[in-house]
Amino acid sequence: MAKNWLNKLLGTTVETDTSVESFYQVSAEEVSEEGTTKMLLIEPRAFSEAQDILTHLKKRVTVVVNLGRVTSEQAKRIIDYLTGATSALEGSIEKIGHGIFLCTPNNVDIEGRISEETTAKKEKNTEVEW
Repeated sequence: MAKNWLNKLLGTTVETDTSVESFYQVSAEEVSEEGTTKMLLIEPRAFSEAQDILTHLKKRVTVVVNLGRVTSEQAKRIIDYLTGATSALEGSIEKIGHGIFLCTPNNVDIEGRISEETTAKKEKNTEVEW
């Protein structure tokens, strides 16, 4: 059952002994040989655009997703979808701001954390107005 779900999600045929590398359209070696890496910024306006984000991840492109243009219900669906997809690709997804997420393929390591200090800033009256 999980195999059928993965086949449908990734648009490929999954064998029982297949490594995660077979889901990617570009190998990690090809990316490092090119010498340049890409990072894409995407603001989806509908859940249907989540498949486009997965397509970029399969090409080993890091994607920053800003969910500010979708409803909270659509945002939840997109994050659920991307969490499952990045997990299947052995990548990662991290929240880096209010409604902003960083999705990376498995050849990208994320170090450090961004804390949400909005409460502390408001208490100290040091919040910057943009």
